[in-house]
Amino acid sequence: MSQNRFDYVIIGAGIIGLSIAKTIKEEKSSASVLILEKEADIGAHSSGRNSGVLHGGFYYTANSLKARFTVDGNRLMKDFCRRNGIAFNDCGKLVVAMDEKELEQLYELERRGTRNGSNVRLIDTAEAKEMEPAVFTYKKALYSPDTASLDPKEVLAVLKKDLTAQGVQFWFGAKYLSHRDNVVLSSKGEALAGKVINCAGLYADKVAQDFGFGNKYTMIPFKGLYLKYAKNKIDVRMNIYPVPNLKNPFLGVHYTKTVDGTIKIGPTAIPAFWRENYTLREGFNLGELLEAGMYEAKLFTTNAFGFRDLAFEEMAKYNRDHFINLAVKMVPVDPKGFGEFTRPGIRAQLLDKTTSLLVQDFVVEADKDSVHVLNAVSPAFTCAFPFAQFLWREYISK
Repeated sequence: MSQNRFDYVIIGAGIIGLSIAKTIKEEKSSASVLILEKEADIGAHSSGRNSGVLHGGFYYTANSLKARFTVDGNRLMKDFCRRNGIAFNDCGKLVVAMDEKELEQLYELERRGTRNGSNVRLIDTAEAKEMEPAVFTYKKALYSPDTASLDPKEVLAVLKKDLTAQGVQFWFGAKYLSHRDNVVLSSKGEALAGKVINCAGLYADKVAQDFGFGNKYTMIPFKGLYLKYAKNKIDVRMNIYPVPNLKNPFLGVHYTKTVDGTIKIGPTAIPAFWRENYTLREGFNLGELLEAGMYEAKLFTTNAFGFRDLAFEEMAKYNRDHFINLAVKMVPVDPKGFGEFTRPGIRAQLLDKTTSLLVQDFVVEADKDSVHVLNAVSPAFTCAFPFAQFLWREYISK
């Protein structure tokens, strides 16, 4: 086992880890940076399985980190794409209401968006139908022209190429094992770190707890499935979303218009049984099964934050017809026009064990030796660049 010395050791080669490395090299070009990744390449989990939507920044409460970074993140990511020849689809988004109660929620989303500096406005049914002729909405819809879509893998690939050219080292197949003071032990070797930065996604809580942080949290994984519309690419023109339940962090089944014009519906938010539970066998871990089962059983029994209701609603989406109908009531495309499910993703959703509530915002804990990025869930891809700059200013450079 060889040992190497680096100014910064980053655990996790997803969008947050790569964006932090990018910021470090921008701020301190001479810094030596190592990125440890347990998989064979970058973006193997949440980042590479991301929906590709660049969000507009109107869902989040004004005092949240998500509200602080989404609008700027949208702009900075588009600028990055333009500079690097990465295509994105600036198709915009409509959030539609089904009834009077949901209409009131639309007004709340508009208020949040205005406070956050998001480019959003309420439009009437006639204007909504000019944008999306077959759409149904009750009286009003919320229009977000800045919502767009891209291919996350293209962004990650360019970041990897740029970072490699700047001397950032990647150790793939390097699973975090433990640490000894400021020496990080991985399955690939040992690295002496000036500062450790934990961006381990689904395992960020485990790594943090090994450093003495994040002890009141645990990760509850949720499986996201999308279904591709195979009939054509023209029946839906833009992203179409329902009014979400603002008490939890999920946005409901919606239409996504991808960068190449493909239409897909989703995602689900089905409670998963272990952290990489993409299929019935993939990534099986008995310890994780027992741990997740214990917490999910407790949440189900107490119905904390409506978990029992959410679980029933989400499990029902395994019924293909029901899943499709949730989308078709917003835009009545051909129900028989759907094809295969796309590659599933797992949302690394943090649970506060002391309150039995899902954590809605990003969470960061740190000391002079290590920084731990917890709960970097949607819209983390959109927020990645300004969030990384914030982490540099407030934690990494200290």
